[in-house]
Amino acid sequence: MEKFIEQVKTLSSRIEKIKDTITTEEATKTAIILPFFQTLGYDIFNPEEFIPEFTADVGIKKGEKVDFAIMNENEPVILIEAKSLNENLQKYDSQLFRYFGTTKAKFAILTNGIKYRFYTDLEEKNKMDSSPFFEFDLLDIKESSLTELAKFRKNSFDLENIFTTASELKYLNKLKNFLNEQWDNPSEEYVRFLVSQVYDGIKTKNKIEEFEPIIKKAFKQFINELVNNKLNAALKNTNIEEDRSSQEEVAATIEEQMEVNQEPEIVTTEEELEGYVTIKLLLKDTVDQERVFYRDNKSYFNILLDDSIRKWICRLGFNTSNKYIKFNDDDRTTFKIENVSDIVKYKDKIIEVTKRFI
Repeated sequence: MEKFIEQVKTLSSRIEKIKDTITTEEATKTAIILPFFQTLGYDIFNPEEFIPEFTADVGIKKGEKVDFAIMNENEPVILIEAKSLNENLQKYDSQLFRYFGTTKAKFAILTNGIKYRFYTDLEEKNKMDSSPFFEFDLLDIKESSLTELAKFRKNSFDLENIFTTASELKYLNKLKNFLNEQWDNPSEEYVRFLVSQVYDGIKTKNKIEEFEPIIKKAFKQFINELVNNKLNAALKNTNIEEDRSSQEEVAATIEEQMEVNQEPEIVTTEEELEGYVTIKLLLKDTVDQERVFYRDNKSYFNILLDDSIRKWICRLGFNTSNKYIKFNDDDRTTFKIENVSDIVKYKDKIIEVTKRFI
């Protein structure tokens, strides 16, 4: 799973750099879509597994073709309709809908290379739903989305399992989208419902408008308090010395947790991943490789033991011209570096800090 996440994030970083040069559907397929399905583990050059221009005749209209089909035992299991990177996918749902009913495929994907809309037939058997049960955006990657996308990898694809969870996923995403909309701009109907829970007087239009900013404020305070309560509980349950619970450390932890909560747009660069791999190799004789993780955020790139923020080994600062590596020792020792290869100079320090957590 860790390797898969790295591959997806690397592809995302690459696409961010080249997307402005891609102007046609064929370029989108070659530069983005095919590499995406390679990342999922499919052999795009094996016609027994991945067929381009798959025939999906519709009624009396023969020769209709869907861009790609993923095969299993000579039957299509996933149909893929590809559009140009700049196309709005909304207007092509009906095209994929026609193809879906003519094959035995249980899933269909509509994509412009950046966004991937996953469909199935939850509402009526053999008839593609009008809305996707899952959407993945390569330029706006969320951890929860990576977990769902991983289910479509070749080596873990389980048709029955995905279909069983598709219904929950579809409505879960709809609810999340609804709550996100209400967070920024609560509708009058939603405000009226909340007001009815706390106010017994007459709900006039003026009173509803009066409550709108209060509700927005309540949303934000509720989330902030929830995050802080969880952080405080975690800190109480962690047996660490007082000198390692400094204000700097706690502030960094809160900052990271708040960034995760707000789901910022963070792009992990190839340079950062190279730094992670370098450190992992330097630790191969010290600790099990499966215990070394990374977490990226806006200001620095964390290398962790056991995926625990309390066990961060070092932080790489590669987002500015003044690159650095900072260690989790008593003095928070920081060294300026010119490039990733300089990390090797600090092998002994990396091992020393790591041993503190073993």
